[in-house]
Amino acid sequence: MGKLVSTVFVSLDGVYQAPGGPQEDTRDGFQQGGWVFPYVDDDFGRFVEDVFGRVGAFLLGRRTYDIFAAYWPKVTDPDDPIAGPLNRLPKYVPSSTLTDPGWSGTTVLRGDLAEEVGALKERTDGELQLHGSGALARSLLDLGLVDTLHLLTFPVVLGAGRRFFAEGAVPTAFRHTAGSVTGAGVSIQSYEVAGRPEYGTVGDSEDA
Repeated sequence: MGKLVSTVFVSLDGVYQAPGGPQEDTRDGFQQGGWVFPYVDDDFGRFVEDVFGRVGAFLLGRRTYDIFAAYWPKVTDPDDPIAGPLNRLPKYVPSSTLTDPGWSGTTVLRGDLAEEVGALKERTDGELQLHGSGALARSLLDLGLVDTLHLLTFPVVLGAGRRFFAEGAVPTAFRHTAGSVTGAGVSIQSYEVAGRPEYGTVGDSEDA
């Protein structure tokens, strides 16, 4: 059985919208797309390549799928550490509107999200990776289907845009498993999902 691994880029104020370019996602009048660009360095590249080296299949939200499909099929070098896996391995997209995907290896998921993704995890060797796709990642976290979260926090405050952990998210505890900071100041932290949070009063213990 594979693990569902989500990799998400956020600003210091929690925005995940349009990290890669000005036109990626302009919903709600968002005009600050491309905020990741100044912080892409060798440390960042090594982390991304390491993640892609463990993938068995991809699960992508519709918007992220469209962005990837417009670019990565044009990178035809099979040894490219990003394009190679993306073009070669299965890609799954939950969507009610995507009818004729042109990217080879794409399967559209139209059934119950929890059932479909649960079945994908069962039959995937290696990691079932979810990149970007903030709304889908939040839904799968709320459903308890995400196993690992790589959260990359970039040293910028945007002041507007869609937040990854918005109000109404299902309370979830995480266990920190790895972390580093790139030369450009990007905090890369990896977490395993650890169920529901525990609560108590600080300083209230038997030894106090």
